[in-house]
Amino acid sequence: MNYNQYRNNNSYNNPAYNNPPYNNQHKEDHSKHNEDHSKQKHVHEVQGSVQIAEPREDPHNHRFCTVSGEAIPCGNNDHVHEVVFRTDFYEGHFHEFCGRTGGAIPVGDRHVHFLESATTVDDGHKHKFRVATLIEDPIGDEC
Repeated sequence: MNYNQYRNNNSYNNPAYNNPPYNNQHKEDHSKHNEDHSKQKHVHEVQGSVQIAEPREDPHNHRFCTVSGEAIPCGNNDHVHEVVFRTDFYEGHFHEFCGRTGGAIPVGDRHVHFLESATTVDDGHKHKFRVATLIEDPIGDEC
């Protein structure tokens, strides 16, 4: 699929995406959930590249970038985060992932999380990956 074919098929040109009710379906609920920001738990940026797959037939990798879900308490004063992403395209395919990070890893007065797993199988293969989240609330005063 070339760029123009992709662009013509993507959500920017899809009437179902651009017309109500899709764009407005969560506006009212969204404002209700975010009225008190003090109750929101922190999130982390997550970006990386998956490892090379098909090293002999068609060696390639993919990139991804997302924001984790809010902190999920677990264990003894620890927490994890849900991570969901879709990689970029390579020769007509992409991969997805849905899972959880490990617990918090202290870094100065902040923390990060580690995640090691594999993507979905697409185009007959999957990709392994290892990533550390970015630090939470990097410019905030309180931790």
